[in-house]
Amino acid sequence: MTALWQRLILISPFFFWGTAMVAMKEVMPHTSPLWIAGVRLVPAGLLVLGVAIALGKPQPNTLGAWGWISLFALVDGFLFQGLLATGLSKTGAGLGSVMIDSQPLAVALLSRWLYQERVGGWGWLGLLLGLGGISAIGLGDDLLPLLHQPSAWQGIPWGQWWQRGELWMLLAALSMAVGTILMRPLARYADPVVATGWHMVLGGLPLLIWPSLNTPAPWAALQWSDVLNLGYATLFGSALSYGVFFYFAAKGNLTSLSALTFLTPVFALTFGHWFLGETLSQVQLLGVGLTLVSIYIINQRQVLGQWWQQLPLPTRLRESATSVSVKVVDEMK
Repeated sequence: MTALWQRLILISPFFFWGTAMVAMKEVMPHTSPLWIAGVRLVPAGLLVLGVAIALGKPQPNTLGAWGWISLFALVDGFLFQGLLATGLSKTGAGLGSVMIDSQPLAVALLSRWLYQERVGGWGWLGLLLGLGGISAIGLGDDLLPLLHQPSAWQGIPWGQWWQRGELWMLLAALSMAVGTILMRPLARYADPVVATGWHMVLGGLPLLIWPSLNTPAPWAALQWSDVLNLGYATLFGSALSYGVFFYFAAKGNLTSLSALTFLTPVFALTFGHWFLGETLSQVQLLGVGLTLVSIYIINQRQVLGQWWQQLPLPTRLRESATSVSVKVVDEMK
């Protein structure tokens, strides 16, 4: 497999996640958000398990394996997808995707703490730029008054945030970050692809069954276009994307992989504009630019570090920058 195809496969989950947000948003007016989450998970999980069986992947057969899979199902299945669908019903597809993709910073911090993954000065710079980028995309023009008048923060009705989709999306981001971290120890007990399939089924069943007990049934008002959108979100936005993402999460550097999720809002905002009429302000466009720069910095941080060391800078400036970087990293230990 060529390097180009490997990169395309690595990026594919984030493209499908972004476009699946748009597909799910179009279905929201006709059914329950939690039921959409269940439909997205359970059939996709069964499909992943079917592929795993066809490939001869071993099924979990120990109590430890099922324990980790159950925890994974609770955090990354039930909580993440439930919070995501609830938040998406209260906000736009592009904005919702942006808020969810604040999770790479949490992944970097947890990976540093639990797995001693080195982020480095360039990595932290990239993560902070990415966080600033998604903040600019999420807040848009509302960000400018907050920067010019810090007292404006006092006028924000924090008690009403539970009614806002942004908070639900941030909680979903935290759930996804924890789920990403869980995949590494889980992979010691079960095959990553098999674990991905089971966690989708176990985490999605409550989301599928609970709304189905209500009257009218959550599928009563669906249209054929909704069925196609749900099929896309299930097949590409869940089955294929989850399988690829957690396969790489079990084997690769979590910080670098997670940082690619900054691509998801770019795809979601682009297709949200095309299909849902969502528009971007100048501040949001600046945020997209910062997001793309952050992806490059994080994934090329080792190359950038070598380039920095080779620059003909004054010795005092180089030593000062290096000592600051070391100090920051030591404080994060």
